[in-house]
Amino acid sequence: MIPLATLKTTVQRALQKISRVKDVQEAEVFASSTGHLTCRLNFTSEIPCNGVEEPKSFESYGIGIRAVFTGTDDEGPRVGFGSEARDFSPAAVHRALEKARQNAVPDPEFVSLPAPLPTSQIGRGAHRLTRYHDPAIMDLKSATLVEAGWKVINEALRTFTSSPQLAALAGSKDNLASLGLIVGGDVSLIQQRIAITSTRMPKVQTDESTLVTSLVTAMVEQQNAKGSGYSATTHLAKFKGEAGSEAARNAIEASEGRRIPSGTYAVILGPQPVNDLMVNLILPSLSADTFYACQSAFLGEISRPIASKLLTVYDHGAARGMAGSKRITCEGLPTGRINLIKEGVLTGLLSNHYETQRLLRDPQAREKLGLSLQDHAEVLVPRNGFRVSGKGGRQFDVTPSIAATNVFIEGSVPHTTDSLLRLVGNGVYIGRIWYTYAMNGLRAGDFTCTVVGDSYRIEDGRIGTPIRGNTLRITGNIRQVLQNILGITKEARPVVGWGADEVVYAPEVAVRELHLTEIAQFMESV
Repeated sequence: MIPLATLKTTVQRALQKISRVKDVQEAEVFASSTGHLTCRLNFTSEIPCNGVEEPKSFESYGIGIRAVFTGTDDEGPRVGFGSEARDFSPAAVHRALEKARQNAVPDPEFVSLPAPLPTSQIGRGAHRLTRYHDPAIMDLKSATLVEAGWKVINEALRTFTSSPQLAALAGSKDNLASLGLIVGGDVSLIQQRIAITSTRMPKVQTDESTLVTSLVTAMVEQQNAKGSGYSATTHLAKFKGEAGSEAARNAIEASEGRRIPSGTYAVILGPQPVNDLMVNLILPSLSADTFYACQSAFLGEISRPIASKLLTVYDHGAARGMAGSKRITCEGLPTGRINLIKEGVLTGLLSNHYETQRLLRDPQAREKLGLSLQDHAEVLVPRNGFRVSGKGGRQFDVTPSIAATNVFIEGSVPHTTDSLLRLVGNGVYIGRIWYTYAMNGLRAGDFTCTVVGDSYRIEDGRIGTPIRGNTLRITGNIRQVLQNILGITKEARPVVGWGADEVVYAPEVAVRELHLTEIAQFMESV
């Protein structure tokens, strides 16, 4: 990892140099160093294996420059972006600036680079996060990464070997390997350091954050049973490998899973399905850019009910101790709380500086949003401008887009899992879904996904027969799902979706009805 002092000095000197260039009206310099350390888990009881495979690391560092160049009288200013990887020298700064100049185009919707927020918009929690990262992760040794992987494997094996149910199926504890026990997945640690300065905010700002995640799938192959486990935290000392034991426990409980017929059922969505729906459908529809493009499922409905009165959703990037917290955005603005849905009413959107300014000047903004931004500035505070990409973490070579941080989902009536089960009575508990996507475009709200595991019949208010994975497809409309919420558990857990950067603190959510379709019947004869 590049030292924070190096990043700070680099952006400071780069801005001084760029400020002397005659055709540059405004400039912003961003430098980052992001490390992604991963070990793959691969335990198979019947095939020789290493248990922990492929411990590896990927480090991305460099400098990115956004610049506003003087244009012609007809076109106006030109805006461009350029970056240079793995080099912080004056020559690298020059190359990045020249790339920005070559890429510059007129943008009639561009107003300015980010400027400090008004005091009224800074709010509680802003800039209060200091030294919230884990130095142990920043200075991680290879052996520690491997040990983290073995924590997960050992927890899974401890659960398997202590199961009376598996011992009975195998005939004895000594014969457990014959059941085809499998543990797969990964442990990932993310290290992030950034520094940013600009002509509008010349004081250099820095940030450091860390994250540990684990996604695990365990199987009892002879029973065609699969279970999953997951965890997310900011500090290595808090990582105990519990995702392994959770996955193994769920796999054991899924033994002898059965099919259920197509139909409309009352359901309870577990934390993973809640996260998947949030990341793939709800959050994209609560983003300022989708409102501007008229693609949101909630277009024109700010200040109106879009969900059950039981539901409140907010994003809070400055929440202390939470896995997705950041001190500042990648635009140099303070993070904080954005209320998205309050007691069923749409109250705000995720935004960055560019999209906020664009909507403020959009003559159709009232129709797109449902109210006047001039009278409701709190709807569109730019707290979510982050430079993220498929690489994971903050990246120097992309411009700021809109991304959530810590997403909290709460209910006005606190429930436990048991009280939700009693509330539903008879239905289906859905614990894991996959391949969730919008059908007919995001605006229609229609979606589909496959139930792949951790799911059960709910019988007389209790968890009943396990449902075989990959035998059900969900089809529905996200607006109807939100409106049909029956209850939400008070307890929530951090879930990081596949390839996602935001952390959703997901509870269990009961929904009045959801259509499930039986699939893959042909597999019964294979």
